[in-house]
Amino acid sequence: MSGRLYIALLHYPVLDRQRRVITSAVTNADIHDIARAARTYGVRRSFIVTPIAEQADLVNAIIGHWTRGAGGVLNPSRREALEAVEVAGTLEDAVGAIARQESRPVMTVATGARLEGPSTSHGRMRDLLKAGESAHVLLFGTGWGLAGEVIERSHYRLEPLAGPGPYNHLSVRSAVAVTLDRLVGNRS
Repeated sequence: MSGRLYIALLHYPVLDRQRRVITSAVTNADIHDIARAARTYGVRRSFIVTPIAEQADLVNAIIGHWTRGAGGVLNPSRREALEAVEVAGTLEDAVGAIARQESRPVMTVATGARLEGPSTSHGRMRDLLKAGESAHVLLFGTGWGLAGEVIERSHYRLEPLAGPGPYNHLSVRSAVAVTLDRLVGNRS
């Protein structure tokens, strides 16, 4: 079911605490944990989106260590997960790479803890993924979430994750894992 599902972790354009558009820093743990969750749930490819060349170089060095270096020899399952991670300078670059691989439309799906406006339920998105008519890329924001321009241009807004109380500030790594489980996890 998730054969046409992709992830893009955006470091730009995202928001800071004051809701200003910024470029956030790449973190090693995000790369590893999102790659492992993506592999577990059958995501075809994950993109780390950063326009900063030094950060892209860092991500490529980390990926290289685990796919072509000593890390991959010591931990083959980590290698397998990180082989499906790619760096993109912009969201448009990531969507373009997906479009070149797929023979169908690419639909962007904005996620976030505080998305406003109409949203698509996890159940409805699950049905769209099962239908397989389009490739879908889940957009996750770092910092304090995706910039408004990304949300506005997205084809879908996925309903926010929420627990039983008012606190709602998951790490992006946790949000990716929970979202993937809701969308493509086994259901009894």
